[in-house]
Amino acid sequence: MNIHETYMKLCLQLAVKGFGNTAPNPMVGCVIVSDEKIIGEGYHQQYGQAHAEVNAINSVKDKKLLQKSTLYVNLEPCAHFGKTPPCADLIIEHKIPNVVIGCMDINSAVNGRGIEKLTKAGINVTEGVLEDECKKLNKRFFTFHEKKRPYIILKWAQTSDGFIDVKRSEENPGKALQISNSESHKLLHKWRSQEQAIMVGTNTALLDNPQLTVREWHGKNPLRITIDKWLRIPKHYNLFDKSTATIIFTAVDAASEPNLEFIKIDFEKDIISQILNELYKRTIQSLIVEGGEQLLSSFIEIDAWDEARVFISDRKIEIGIKAPVLKTNPISKENISGDKLLTFLR
Repeated sequence: MNIHETYMKLCLQLAVKGFGNTAPNPMVGCVIVSDEKIIGEGYHQQYGQAHAEVNAINSVKDKKLLQKSTLYVNLEPCAHFGKTPPCADLIIEHKIPNVVIGCMDINSAVNGRGIEKLTKAGINVTEGVLEDECKKLNKRFFTFHEKKRPYIILKWAQTSDGFIDVKRSEENPGKALQISNSESHKLLHKWRSQEQAIMVGTNTALLDNPQLTVREWHGKNPLRITIDKWLRIPKHYNLFDKSTATIIFTAVDAASEPNLEFIKIDFEKDIISQILNELYKRTIQSLIVEGGEQLLSSFIEIDAWDEARVFISDRKIEIGIKAPVLKTNPISKENISGDKLLTFLR
């Protein structure tokens, strides 16, 4: 590993500290080096607040050292006015002579303009250091801008014989089958705190009355989403409690209220695509789909997923609702207090 890669690794370690708090902005870390010593560092901590480069520059005690320094950053510095002024302008203002960048920002508001501005100012710019790692860190950001939809994570728990639930109906709802253990459940709540939106289908909403909130972890609740074509979900159910922002996609007209929005779509057309288009318009960059089987399979069938996380317990039920099927092998396997956690990438 060369010296550029060493400092870029530090940028990535700093950047990930903002996980779950920067969206729709990417996670960015910055390190400033002078005479082989780190003189400043920072990361983007919260959406709407200072970017990584600003925090790193502000952390430098002797600003004169900036004029003989190298600034490392995992994503191209911005060149436009958004929530904050352009980072490229700040770098130029402080006469930092060298900038090393992990990967280009494909956001149309940047997309090479930051690099161009730095180069025109006479700054020596090095690009593509640990580029793949830098892109992987911000896979949600890149998927959103490249595919014009959120990064989609499918999640379910299944028994060792391949079922996700016992057979239930509105007439005989019974209790949902408890498959995963408490540690797996806690991990799920952690994931919810890291993503922008969470979605379940009509049957899951009707039979399970889920809250879809973060309760066993610290962090903010994701945007809750479900489909209810004819508005069959009872108004006293958790999704209607207005405790956190919720969207119901439906076929009928309904008045929206604070934290409870009804969006009418055409159920004769591709439902999933309409939902994803709406989320893209709202700059929702990540979505967890938690079930049920019909909704999960719908995403799989149209190849609209990026990652799947599947818990497998040692429980067997022999008959019930079959789990969705992925035609690919897992990239990783973990043991979560007895549950197996398989991770798949499309």
